[in-house]
Amino acid sequence: MNLISITLFTLLLLFGCSPSQRPAPSEQPAQQLSDEALLDLVQERTFQYFWDGAEPVSGMARERIHLDGVYPDNDQNVVTSGGSGFGVMAILVGIERGFITRQQGLERLTKIVGWLEKADRFHGMFPHWLYGETGKTKPFSPKDDGGDIVESAFLFQGLLCVRQYFQNGNEAEKALAARADQLWKEADWNFYRGANQENVLFWHWSPNYGWEMNFRITGWNECLIAYVLAASSPSHPVPAAVYHEGWAKNGAMTSGPTKYGLTLALQHNGSPEYGGPLFWSHYSFLGLDPRHLKDRYADYWEHNRNHVLINYNYCVENPRHWYGYGPDCWGLTASYSTRFYAAHRPEEDFGVISPTAALASMPYTPEESKRAMRHFYEKFGDHLFGKFGFYDAFSEHVDWFPRRYLAIDQGPIVVMMENHRSGLLWKLFMSCPEVQAGLENIGFAIEK
Repeated sequence: MNLISITLFTLLLLFGCSPSQRPAPSEQPAQQLSDEALLDLVQERTFQYFWDGAEPVSGMARERIHLDGVYPDNDQNVVTSGGSGFGVMAILVGIERGFITRQQGLERLTKIVGWLEKADRFHGMFPHWLYGETGKTKPFSPKDDGGDIVESAFLFQGLLCVRQYFQNGNEAEKALAARADQLWKEADWNFYRGANQENVLFWHWSPNYGWEMNFRITGWNECLIAYVLAASSPSHPVPAAVYHEGWAKNGAMTSGPTKYGLTLALQHNGSPEYGGPLFWSHYSFLGLDPRHLKDRYADYWEHNRNHVLINYNYCVENPRHWYGYGPDCWGLTASYSTRFYAAHRPEEDFGVISPTAALASMPYTPEESKRAMRHFYEKFGDHLFGKFGFYDAFSEHVDWFPRRYLAIDQGPIVVMMENHRSGLLWKLFMSCPEVQAGLENIGFAIEK
């Protein structure tokens, strides 16, 4: 979700997102669990967002679930394409971890793919939001009522993992893999170079407003996966120049800031001094394995790890003196906020911690992330840990513990924790031959 979309989303959430006051958290710790048992519990409970919490007609991930029952625009059955991409990856984790059976996972994923085949698409791309009951588009903003290639990229990242997971299975599994593959092949990435076929990808296209949104996707932010998939498409690939001229701006996205002795290789336009919200180092890397990923612009493992450590060190330093921040309680990213919704980062720090920030960073900072997970669970108990895992965000400073979830924050917790534990989704996505070819075509060196 880019910063412009976040602003629009803030307006949509204006009603129903005011702070919810709760009693002060108990200092009595929850039941002491081993690290492995706590990892299992957090993954399983968070997975349930995409299982028991799924929209019933489509099987897709609801955009949000509010256990307090208050929804803006009565949208509890609106589903999200990008969040569902994270969700199908979480279902694969659920199978591997024994939260559900392989057959249960197959049936749910077949339902989702069948629904996607009939849902609104725009040159093969899905809109950001859809109505679960009908598959019709719910506009994300007045002119954002068509294809969204970034949210679609998050979805295709997940569908490719589904394809790889089931492609050598029984007949029903092979059929699911083939149908997921067909959806992927029907996505026309070249079309999204805009009316003049520029060497850049455009975020949106509308059947009613055409290219009026006019939002060129440039780095650095969460959108790398869109360019990787565009270069990897077996049916509608974009040339390498689209990546280098459009995304990398002919090298202008390099030379990021240095904080706490840690240097970032990459920056965005008007680069955030501390590297931006942490979802920038999560969303594209649920499937795309950063561990040995390099191109002429960055070593992506080093960049992402430094990004997380800068965020961590900022929270430990706590220059704004928010109550609760420290080495056990850290993590700033886009989430619900005491100011409705915000892309929390050091430059936009309102005293709100988002559990997904630390937990989805576990591959990069395993000890710091596990320490935060234990602190969240043992100190706050059911004030913070509910039916679908840790609630989206909280602030000790103002005693704010809303019982609300967002798909785009829950999904990375399950998936990145699993990548830390087994590398499952990294192995699946990187096993796609067209992804390997696409990365090579745009100049990535992938060390084995």
